Amino acid sequence: MNKYVVTSALPYANGRLHIGHIAGAYLPADIFVRYLRLKKNDVIFICGTDEHGAPISILAESENVKPQDIVDKYHKSISDSFDGLNIKFDNFSGTARPQHHKLAQEFFLNLVDNGYVNVKTNKQFYCVKCKRFLADRYVEGVCPYCNKGGARGDQCDSCGKLMDTLTLKEPKCKICGGTPEIRETAHWFLNLPAFEEQLKEWLKTKEYWKENILRFILGLLDEGLKERAITRDIDWGIPVPVENGEGKVLYVWFEAPIGYISSTIEWCQNLGQPELWKEYWYDRDTKLIHFIGKDNNIFHAIFWPAILMGQKGKYVLPHDIPANEFLNLEGDKISTSRNWAIWIEDFLKVFDGDLLRYYLAAISPESKDSDFSWKEFQDKVNGELANTLGNLANRVFLFANKNYNGVINKPQELSDISKEYLNESDRIAVEIDEALKTYRVRRAVKLMMDIARNANKYFDERKPWEAVKNDKEGTEETLYTCLAILQKLSILFYPIMPNKMLDLRKMMSLEQIPEWDELNNVETQFQTQKTEPLFPRIENEIIEEQLQKLYAKEESQMETELEHKELISYDDFMKLEIRVAEVIEAEAVPKSKKLLKLRVKIANEERTVVSGIAQHYKPEELVGKKVAMLLNLQPRKIFGLESQGMILAASDDDEKLKVIVTDGDIESGTTIS
Repeated sequence: MNKYVVTSALPYANGRLHIGHIAGAYLPADIFVRYLRLKKNDVIFICGTDEHGAPISILAESENVKPQDIVDKYHKSISDSFDGLNIKFDNFSGTARPQHHKLAQEFFLNLVDNGYVNVKTNKQFYCVKCKRFLADRYVEGVCPYCNKGGARGDQCDSCGKLMDTLTLKEPKCKICGGTPEIRETAHWFLNLPAFEEQLKEWLKTKEYWKENILRFILGLLDEGLKERAITRDIDWGIPVPVENGEGKVLYVWFEAPIGYISSTIEWCQNLGQPELWKEYWYDRDTKLIHFIGKDNNIFHAIFWPAILMGQKGKYVLPHDIPANEFLNLEGDKISTSRNWAIWIEDFLKVFDGDLLRYYLAAISPESKDSDFSWKEFQDKVNGELANTLGNLANRVFLFANKNYNGVINKPQELSDISKEYLNESDRIAVEIDEALKTYRVRRAVKLMMDIARNANKYFDERKPWEAVKNDKEGTEETLYTCLAILQKLSILFYPIMPNKMLDLRKMMSLEQIPEWDELNNVETQFQTQKTEPLFPRIENEIIEEQLQKLYAKEESQMETELEHKELISYDDFMKLEIRVAEVIEAEAVPKSKKLLKLRVKIANEERTVVSGIAQHYKPEELVGKKVAMLLNLQPRKIFGLESQGMILAASDDDEKLKVIVTDGDIESGTTIS
């Protein structure tokens, strides 16, 4: 029996979970763990919330509460979402707990004692008014690369570039709005270059990793690693346990993954076996597998292994790091700042969690980004779950209950056609086994549904509704074969839809928790129970309602953003390119009450613009108008449409928007100044 520790990336405790989180690191891990347990492996499934850092402190200050209040609120929200999706961790802990603090400080001191930490003095922003050094996310300013405002001290959301906080232009303290000054402060740095050769040797053994991940990580090592700060000046976090460490805490990137171990320790303590965790984390034969999103690759494939190596060989190193790509939404990137997301708690108010599990597994972003579409979700549920798998179960059960009182026995000898379909199911099950073993959930789901389609085909070919009149034994064989295949499907689909498969097994009077070996030990007699449809169809009205809610949230967020625009400098204003544009086409945007899609002409160029003026103009009223348009804006997707500029408008006393039009016949493309 193999021994596994499986982890999912610790979700950050400053917000709710959305579908992108689940598709990336949590559902794939839960599916893998359930698969391993079907095969009787020894598995611990570990997670917890990441509960320190500047974003939590900033949010707490903005809401005038303590950071722990924020942590508690979102820990519960996240935990409830996991429960609703039946994602079951053996332990779901948090990094603000005493056990974690103690272990993280122990890791830090071990690195210091083993010579892997250096103290350096560096420069950092200091707010005189707030009387404290400012962590990167406590500073905002103008990006030095794209010159856009609102850039954070660690990254610009406009251009996506990482940066040194001190390179920000026009820096402002996020707490008081004052201008900080630069002062010197001492910090402890992890000597990552000291681990380069050891990391390279370790990575040579990872030829089974996803090729793109391995190539990317080896490329970074070839470029050479740099020392990285593992402490920072902030109040909320784990205190640095050395002399002169007052007022400093351990950096989240350093201490958060240690939460995998502290959560395991907490689990063992709750079991009353406080030393049991060592049998997993100290055993070199344990397979430690980290499920993450691709944005966590560097931390789990370089920084975290280096931290473990720095403990002088005590701990097992990661065996595999299955990192998924990103999930998009209706053709656009999920964005919490734009409220362009489907929150798990909202989804669960309307739909069964197993439906989301199935759909996300079927479109899993394993090798490239994938896209969540409400219409495709409906098609998958209705076309595959209801019409294929659900229909197979429903008609077999109804037929068995009506004609055989629900008792179906295995015939003494199966016909060749029945053997053929059963053997084909077994052959596909072998492929499913291999797919689940290698985290290819998308392929596994397709193969499972292929088995269900084959069974429906077999049922139709045998025509039991006709055969039962003259051949009850042959019809019973048909039903037995279909029930045998349904039993196999209840095992294969269990990691994907655990609750629904338990319902299916209950209808067949089977033991509730299946085992993989059961695939080859099918029942010789089935007792079918009174049944209900496994997968009720989703009506168009429900999907239309979800789409309207999604787009309404984005519109609301856009309005909020417009209400909170910051002042810009004169130099910034001079960068604006405003020209005359002629509206040549206009139409309403489906499902939006406020948006029009315009096609405009600027000299010899044509562009598409999405404008929030539908409540003030009919489309035909705008065609032919020459309007003022801001050209040099980055394109932005609104309602799934790319808007390539902004039509300028003003509101009158009655709050009616009026587009700004030219006085006289001015050619399109003319600069407005």
